[in-house]
Amino acid sequence: MTTSTQNLIQAVDRADSPESLVAAVRSLAAAKDEAGIATLIAVLGYNNPVAAVAAVEGLTQLGAKAVQPLIDKLDGYNYGARAYSIRAIAAIADPLALEVLATAAATDFAPSVRRAAAKGLGNLHWQNIATPADRAAAQYQALETLLSVSQDSDWSIRYAAVVGLHGLLQLSDLQAKIQPHLIQIIESDPDSAVRARAQLALGVSADRYGRV
Repeated sequence: MTTSTQNLIQAVDRADSPESLVAAVRSLAAAKDEAGIATLIAVLGYNNPVAAVAAVEGLTQLGAKAVQPLIDKLDGYNYGARAYSIRAIAAIADPLALEVLATAAATDFAPSVRRAAAKGLGNLHWQNIATPADRAAAQYQALETLLSVSQDSDWSIRYAAVVGLHGLLQLSDLQAKIQPHLIQIIESDPDSAVRARAQLALGVSADRYGRV
């Protein structure tokens, strides 16, 4: 750890007001130093949404190096911190996080966590999975999770699942499974926002199915 990064971490630890904490976190995030990951993750649990967003941005910029520490430190009690962590993990989009995102999307009690995970599942960097067989298995797991989550009772979670399915729709091998499901959503989902998002995913006009 460089002296500069150590000073930035100390500034976060010693911040004595919400404003000074935000400024310190932004400075630490801007340094893009792996040594600051643990401190940025800790900030996700503070009661300061602006600082948390800055920490998420910093962790996202650090990329794959931040994924395992984020997974290791997922907060099982503070769902707000967990939601920020999942947002960062989803934004980094490393397939290493597939299991964590799938589990969070399907089972977490906090809607904010489930939404972030569902969106992230459709946009992982699949090319980072070495073998075609492993890649196909991972994509299928993401698909099955999103198909299930898209039937949730909470419209906002169904909406997030459709966003995730839109991402997977870019994969030609999955299109035949996703397109009929999106058409079903357009024809039967009770919420107009979810139906409209499914239409956007398919790239069809609103009047084709007559239900928006």
